[in-house]
Amino acid sequence: MKTNTIKIAAIAAACLVAATSANAFDQGKVKVKGNMMLEYKELPKPVNTVREAFTEGMVYGRLRANFFEWDWKTETGSNKDNKANGIGGSLVYKTAPLEGFSTTVGLYTSQSADFWRQDKTATDIGATKAGKDTFSRNNIKNGGGFDGHYGMTVLGQAYLQYDISKTSIIGGRQIFESVFTASNDTKMIPNTFDGFTVASKDVSDTTIQAAYFTAQKLRDHETAHDVIAFNSWDENDDSAVNKSLTTALVGTDNELIVLEVNNQSLKNLKLKAAYALVPDVVSNFVLEGNYNIPVGDKWSITPGVRYMQQMDELGVTGANAGQGVANRAKNSEGYTNSDSLDGALWCARVDLNGGPLTVRLGWSKVDDEADIVAPWRGFPTGGYTRAMAQYNWDANTETTMLEAKYDFGKANLVKDFSVMARYAMQDFDDSKPGVQADSDILHIDLIKTLATGLEGKIRVGMVDADPGTTGKPDVSYNEYRVELNYFF
Repeated sequence: MKTNTIKIAAIAAACLVAATSANAFDQGKVKVKGNMMLEYKELPKPVNTVREAFTEGMVYGRLRANFFEWDWKTETGSNKDNKANGIGGSLVYKTAPLEGFSTTVGLYTSQSADFWRQDKTATDIGATKAGKDTFSRNNIKNGGGFDGHYGMTVLGQAYLQYDISKTSIIGGRQIFESVFTASNDTKMIPNTFDGFTVASKDVSDTTIQAAYFTAQKLRDHETAHDVIAFNSWDENDDSAVNKSLTTALVGTDNELIVLEVNNQSLKNLKLKAAYALVPDVVSNFVLEGNYNIPVGDKWSITPGVRYMQQMDELGVTGANAGQGVANRAKNSEGYTNSDSLDGALWCARVDLNGGPLTVRLGWSKVDDEADIVAPWRGFPTGGYTRAMAQYNWDANTETTMLEAKYDFGKANLVKDFSVMARYAMQDFDDSKPGVQADSDILHIDLIKTLATGLEGKIRVGMVDADPGTTGKPDVSYNEYRVELNYFF
């Protein structure tokens, strides 16, 4: 691996400059969460005429830029150093509600400058890792001899909404946040779904949401595709997709059904129950609980647990038997039953919260059955042990993670500046050739307001893999990301 002294020094210098020369960050009409999920703080008020529905609507603008560099310790085969960038933004327009009805349309664009990206070759495009979501690999491939265009301009959201009491019914292309699905808007374009959803808070201290989706549009696709079927870059090519669930095996007309219930009836206790089903393929059931324990006036301890049970609905038989669906990397050697998707995941964590400091100790363990199916950007170990760009829900994988966040603004040290660091130890199954080697990862985020409405983020991930005597490749690498977001 190339020396990183200069890069680390540059990052440190950038943080010091940012930390001493910024105005207060005014988030305006939206709130940006740590995972870059947007929460609308201001919404159009109800009106009485069709004309007012449009004239009193609201526009939410965003300009953004993302730069990526991925530096492998050893370049071998498809493990090739790579870089990418995305420059663009979005305009989301919401009409004012009229008799409970409203519409939302979101246009997104991501354009890649030609000074910091891979060449248009099969090798370079296929080798792109974290930055692949800033362009469409399929567009470039279909351009003829890998001569397509880098840029994407897509209709990311387009839906009709009806609100009655505390219930919202939405039909169309939309963002849907749940334990299984997420917008995961950390690049240029969010992950969205086509279909119908219902969300209700009519039951006291309870949120109920349900979804029926006929298609998904991942961040690096211009058009919608199947919710689970894999076919190179044409269908669901999410980084975590099970590549054994091909279009030939499961077809291209699958549906995703989700039901999630969150309850806070008991003081300090948050409970979640959720179910996801792709008929005739796979289903998942989740139970989760988090209990907040106040300690003094400023501190609290919050233990939490999550259990996920995955059930095979495919029933592989006949000509497909023995080919294996248990491993998402299409190598089922070492799996108890290579033709079954049955599996389970256990997660636990303890959070310590006090003023500007938050500390988390997390643990996860996957049963020695099948890999967890999760191509919808709602990461099974998210919030417990998942670090940046890691997929630690392969069968018989155990992970321990320590995370610390410090808000220098809350501590009255540096205004609008925060740091987050994670250290995760990932113990994969050495007997499974299709699963990566054990690894440790250090992930650091630095976030700073650079000007009114402008936020900057630097992200660094350093992975140290240990293949030992397993014969697995050494997947050690360093990754660097720079993000800029301006909201108006």
